[in-house]
Amino acid sequence: MKDPEDEAFEQLALKQGQWEHTSGWRKRQIADAHKPSLEYVEMHYNDTLEQVAVELETKFTQPFGRDTVQSFAAFVRGMKR
Repeated sequence: MKDPEDEAFEQLALKQGQWEHTSGWRKRQIADAHKPSLEYVEMHYNDTLEQVAVELETKFTQPFGRDTVQSFAAFVRGMKR
């Protein structure tokens, strides 16, 4: 079933002269262009996990207690590659 966004992308494709297309292909093409590359994700994976651990340590101590938050942070840091 097509949603209004799918129909708009199909109309755009038809206006651009691309008569033979599968439903939603233009929408997927644009979405794929905005996905970060695997290389970029791998490069920032550990940095992102460290940021999460630091945020846990600084902002969650009050509601959960220091020992619990330290366990959460250790778990997140253990996910690094």
